[in-house]
Amino acid sequence: MNKPKPDLHFRIMAIMFRVRDFFKPRKAVLKEAGIKQGFCVLDYGCESGGYVTDASMMAGETGKIYAIDIHPLAIRMVENIASKKQLANVKTICSDCKTGLENSSIDVVIFYDTFHNLEEPDRVLKELHRLLKPKGTLSFSDHHMSERDIVSKVTNSGLFRLLNKGEKTYSFAKKK
Repeated sequence: MNKPKPDLHFRIMAIMFRVRDFFKPRKAVLKEAGIKQGFCVLDYGCESGGYVTDASMMAGETGKIYAIDIHPLAIRMVENIASKKQLANVKTICSDCKTGLENSSIDVVIFYDTFHNLEEPDRVLKELHRLLKPKGTLSFSDHHMSERDIVSKVTNSGLFRLLNKGEKTYSFAKKK
């Protein structure tokens, strides 16, 4: 089981992400994920919610954004963003892996800069595979990992195959 970062560490990281997002908006990254109106999206390892607003707007009123993180402070930050910006389609889940969501209920999983921190990455990949619809996409990025490691660690599970490599992300398809 993963352990959440200490609150102070998390708050410092959240400030750094806000600065990053100011100079490099997250919408450019999300464009590669292919989120469309009405999609159900899972932001796995949502951290301080840097992707939540743009994902919410892309999915629209008929879509749903599930933001999951192990850290209770992350969940509170995302809930504050959703409340302040009146994002009615955002729901939070505090967990290290299990989401409680139905099988094949997610169109896109955004899985950014989280994988390298996982103690049990195969367990998480199994959960994401379970959640994705048959034609769903796992949009993956982790700047702490090499391209070779990203592709091998996600595809060696036997659950996903590489669809394409974008400028900022890798897209994986669910294997049956």
